[in-house]
Amino acid sequence: MLLLIPGPVTTRPEVRQAMTRDIAPWDNDFRHFFTRLRSRVLKLAGGVEGQHATLPLQGCGHFIAEAALRTFLPPGGRILIPATGAYADRMIRLAREAGRVPVPLPMGLTDATDPQAVARALEADPTLTHVAMVYSETGSGVIHDVQAVGAEVRKAGRRMIIDAVSAFGAFPLDLAAQPEVDAAVFTTNKCLEALPGVAFAVARIDRLLDCAGNAGSWSLDLSNVYDHALRSGWGSFRFTPPAQILAALDVALDYHDAEGQTARLARYTANMRIFYDGVRDLGLTPWLPASRQGPVIVNVHAPADPAWNLQAFVDALKPRGVLISNFYNTPSPTFRVGCIGAITPDDMAGAVHAMDQALREIGIKNREAVQT
Repeated sequence: MLLLIPGPVTTRPEVRQAMTRDIAPWDNDFRHFFTRLRSRVLKLAGGVEGQHATLPLQGCGHFIAEAALRTFLPPGGRILIPATGAYADRMIRLAREAGRVPVPLPMGLTDATDPQAVARALEADPTLTHVAMVYSETGSGVIHDVQAVGAEVRKAGRRMIIDAVSAFGAFPLDLAAQPEVDAAVFTTNKCLEALPGVAFAVARIDRLLDCAGNAGSWSLDLSNVYDHALRSGWGSFRFTPPAQILAALDVALDYHDAEGQTARLARYTANMRIFYDGVRDLGLTPWLPASRQGPVIVNVHAPADPAWNLQAFVDALKPRGVLISNFYNTPSPTFRVGCIGAITPDDMAGAVHAMDQALREIGIKNREAVQT
């Protein structure tokens, strides 16, 4: 089954096989293993030993995003969040419900974040201490330039949190070159092509030392995660870890090392291009213009045909070996297809063929986009 969703993604058999061994997380062998794994993740993020720390947290991307917001902003702290789509909206909600003050920066949902707009917003409001940014917005499919925005944040003397959940492992990230970044957060699946269950922040140590007591939550306090590592060692995981997930990540990182970040991004881009051009050839309309389409997820306008039903389409694809999301995050009806994971352009061409058959099966005659 091809999981053509933005996560969990299709994984290699070898990655799944790594989960079949029972592991004791307090055993010294695990401690040596996890110390090494933390260093691998730090290196992949462009972190610097002694300046950055790899901080694990059980759970999904929302957990680590909320932990970063709670840790690096005090209660009542004000943070600028470019309104890039559904996942920026979620970060806004996480900040608000944590007692912080999110300030959305309005923008078009099909646009990339304008660094100069961020600079103007920061200049106009000196109470904004941070900018939080979604690197890869899977609600729209747009990739945002966190390096260019970060340069403006740095120039303004403010701080930054990067949500790299669906970007890390495929897109460039060099935290050594972006000292304005308090933390970049991500998970074990998506572009790392491992299994979900653990999230990470790679964070500046000097900022962690300034943030003790901010979180208001023991479970979501990244400064406490850091303190635990100092007390118990870098091979120790605060609270019971999903050890088998970490074992699978280690194998997935072996494959990432062999392929390389640049080649992985090129493969995903080829996947996207095959799919994007393929659905257009089927008479369907992608939601984004080609110039703004990122390689992680493609949203496709729902057909205007009255027979269209997203769940029926999903159900017709499954027997053909393709699974897509049965929901969408765009303002108008779409279906969304992930282009990441252990898949190839040939897999995407097969998925396009399966979609053509599925559309015929559910009785779609008019494939033009729904007019909004």
